[in-house]
Amino acid sequence: MAIFNDSRGKVIDINPTPFLRLLFIGILAFLIVLLLFGSVARVDSGNVGVLTLFGRVTGEALPEGVHLINPFKANHELSIRTQEIKESASVPSSEGLVMSLDTSLIYHLNPEKAALVFQKIGPRYVEVLAVPNLRAAIREATASHSANALYTGEREMVARQIFDQLSQKLGERGVTVESVLLRDIQLPASLKVSIESKQQAEQEALAMNFRLQKETQEAQRKRIEAAGIRDFQQIVAQGISPQLLEWKGIEATETLAKSANSKIVVIGNAKNGLPLILGQ
Repeated sequence: MAIFNDSRGKVIDINPTPFLRLLFIGILAFLIVLLLFGSVARVDSGNVGVLTLFGRVTGEALPEGVHLINPFKANHELSIRTQEIKESASVPSSEGLVMSLDTSLIYHLNPEKAALVFQKIGPRYVEVLAVPNLRAAIREATASHSANALYTGEREMVARQIFDQLSQKLGERGVTVESVLLRDIQLPASLKVSIESKQQAEQEALAMNFRLQKETQEAQRKRIEAAGIRDFQQIVAQGISPQLLEWKGIEATETLAKSANSKIVVIGNAKNGLPLILGQ
């Protein structure tokens, strides 16, 4: 390329080839580095990576770690850790009474269905899918039980019913339900007092039955003991005769007579013929 300089009357030659070559190499190197960085996908611990190509979900799910991917693919991370949803709701019982129920849903995202969840529901699957189904399951479960049963002995049954329903509905959509916990049930104050009074009366009735049973057993024991004493006395009475008593009296008199203690003995008792001891 030649440039004419009028002031000096000279022609200057300029060769742009080395400059353009360096510029082209720089741009190419920049693009290569950019593609290399775009080809590396990093998935944090406890997450799964869902790949999309120009906005379309490819169906691929990357485990945690570093991966080489198509630089035109985008990586979207979803957590697969165990998480908790706390729900406090006012729900009706079978009698139509409204009570406050605190529930916890323990769940995690199924990594094998992470791409399907991202495509069909999106990253807000908790608000879109899990929470509404939890509320519906709670209402359906409590509506089939009485308030008294929920407050006393059927809480585990209600929790199991909610768990079974959510496991089916959420499981087929890619969310695995681990457990359902009923943290607290608050009944209307008047109903709560009535239930507690009934329970107290039942406990008192059980205590009274126990005491009556104990007294009945004690009376039975005394009757058996009295019957044994009576039988013993009858047996002893049958074996004692007047002759035996006189003989025992004679033996006692002989023993007393041999004693060194001073005594007065009167012989000739008219009733049984045994000596009478007047003093010692």
